[in-house]
Amino acid sequence: MKMALVTGASGGIGQAIAKALAEQGMRVIASYNTGSAEAFKLAENIGAEALMADISDEESVNKMAAEIEKKYGGVDVLVNNAGISMQKMLSDTTSADWDRIFSVNIRGTFLVTRALMGNMVRNHYGRIVNVSSVWGQEGASCEVAYSASKAAVEGFTKALAKELSLSGICVNCVAPGVIDTKMNAFLSEEEMSELESVIPMGRLGTPDEIAKVVAFLCSEQAGYITGQIIGVNGGFYI
Repeated sequence: MKMALVTGASGGIGQAIAKALAEQGMRVIASYNTGSAEAFKLAENIGAEALMADISDEESVNKMAAEIEKKYGGVDVLVNNAGISMQKMLSDTTSADWDRIFSVNIRGTFLVTRALMGNMVRNHYGRIVNVSSVWGQEGASCEVAYSASKAAVEGFTKALAKELSLSGICVNCVAPGVIDTKMNAFLSEEEMSELESVIPMGRLGTPDEIAKVVAFLCSEQAGYITGQIIGVNGGFYI
């Protein structure tokens, strides 16, 4: 049975990804930071294990990795889904704001991947899927820090795919468009309607639609796909 770790598993997209991987027959570890109630409920529902870790903190990540190594010997599949967003003009963005976005969205991806890729290299098999955003591809006004951090995730994906390709590890990235989750709850009804109007498919995406693509990239069928940024955005960015 393949072992999979999903970070940010207490959020809408993370929960959907964890469920999709469990449905593929994988043993799932649901990593969370603040959403303990959601993570433990998810774990109970899909037969997973919930583990707390602040992915922006190296000691916390290494502690989680050591526990996984001790219990399971490592993971075969890693989904770096955890992320935070922020809507601010660059002129209002503080250094602390900038550092916080980057510490979670890209430093966290680096720390978790580095801590857990060893087992994949040893076994000459692995799937790593990073979750970025359409804003990492296109850029968003008043979300410069977020857009830049997600663009960094995409660069990280491409470079690591080349580095690990001969180790039998596929590294890919899914870039969701505007998805109906709590992360977009700060948008007003008017702003949501405006976004929907510029999406060619005329609606927001769902967490399940993201999860299905992630699950495919984690499957045996995706063994010749690596270094790719897969947009799931209803045609918003082409």
